[in-house]
Amino acid sequence: MPCASEAAYHAWVADPQRFRHVLQAVSVQHPELFPAAFSGGFRLHDTYQSVKQGLRLRRIKLTQTGQVFLVRPSLVVPYLGAKTAEIEKALYLRQWGVPFEALVYVFGRDPMWYYRAWVSLGRNSLVGTTVKSVEHLPADLLADEKHTWLSGERQYVATTVGSGCFLGAEVVAEASTAALHAGYQGFLTEARAVRPDYQPETVCTDGWHATREAWQLLVPTITLILCFLHSILKIKARCRGALRQRLRQRAWHVYQAPNKGHFAQRIRRLREWATSHLEGAVQGTVLKLCELKDQFSVAYDFPAAARTTNGIDRLMDYQDRVLYGMRYLHGTRQSARWAVRAMALQWNFHPYSMRAQSDGAKHSPFEALNGFQYHANWLHNLLSAASMGGRRL
Repeated sequence: MPCASEAAYHAWVADPQRFRHVLQAVSVQHPELFPAAFSGGFRLHDTYQSVKQGLRLRRIKLTQTGQVFLVRPSLVVPYLGAKTAEIEKALYLRQWGVPFEALVYVFGRDPMWYYRAWVSLGRNSLVGTTVKSVEHLPADLLADEKHTWLSGERQYVATTVGSGCFLGAEVVAEASTAALHAGYQGFLTEARAVRPDYQPETVCTDGWHATREAWQLLVPTITLILCFLHSILKIKARCRGALRQRLRQRAWHVYQAPNKGHFAQRIRRLREWATSHLEGAVQGTVLKLCELKDQFSVAYDFPAAARTTNGIDRLMDYQDRVLYGMRYLHGTRQSARWAVRAMALQWNFHPYSMRAQSDGAKHSPFEALNGFQYHANWLHNLLSAASMGGRRL
């Protein structure tokens, strides 16, 4: 339950009628936070005092199913390990990869206390916690693998992004088709828990064949869009000075074609120019871009689809900073999985800068996707969103 203050919560829980009224009011505004059978009625089941946090907690029993649910306020983290106010500022600094030892120096406690609180965020469903309405499930995705290490062994994080949010992050041991298929399947499973008939229309990837094959196997109807930016970067790597600048301008001129017909025409002109004016490796790289015309031009059939992987590269830069700050992953594969998912959820709910908010932007990626927030504080917002749809794994 989103809760503004501890005083307000104490007032609710002390009065059974008021508590019932608050639950009913929140269920009307945010039905996704409640079990489906809640609308069939409920009764107050029992109440008890938390030994850990000293809060009085109530449980409710659903009339239709007989299920009993604990109503936990966003004032405390799951399993009542801490009050949100005690830990929110320390976890906020994890967005920049601040080491757990540094958090201890500033806030006290011990490193493992902060580590457990942070990594436990990754036990929530990424899609269920982030996407609160089926119509907000993105039809157009971006996918790539983040190279990292687990206890010194190279690993890959199969990352799925849509609408500016992380929707999938799974640690796999290799970048093969089979391993990436299993990694990206995690996103699809969570998405179909939100909407059983979910079928993404497009996914923009780089040229790695295993990534493309994995998505084709997962969603046979999906349209694969090749990232145009990667071809430009390959051209940049093979020339210098004025020639590099000239080739960049010509390549981006092709990219900026307003429709598929103009794109094909500009590709032909680029091929003719490269054939007559370039030679060697530079010419070969430009001609390779031209040969990929069909894989680039298919994006014109989906105006909302990404044509470059820039939308996922920005988020993977954040992944890279946090992973480097913690010297990559340690411990078991399960704890590594929770860690990369905790990073993902923290990004989805992190507050934008004050300057961005003053310019009229939304307050967080979560709000930009869903159009609302449960609470003004990012951690309260995350804990509220992670209740029913974000059920823990």
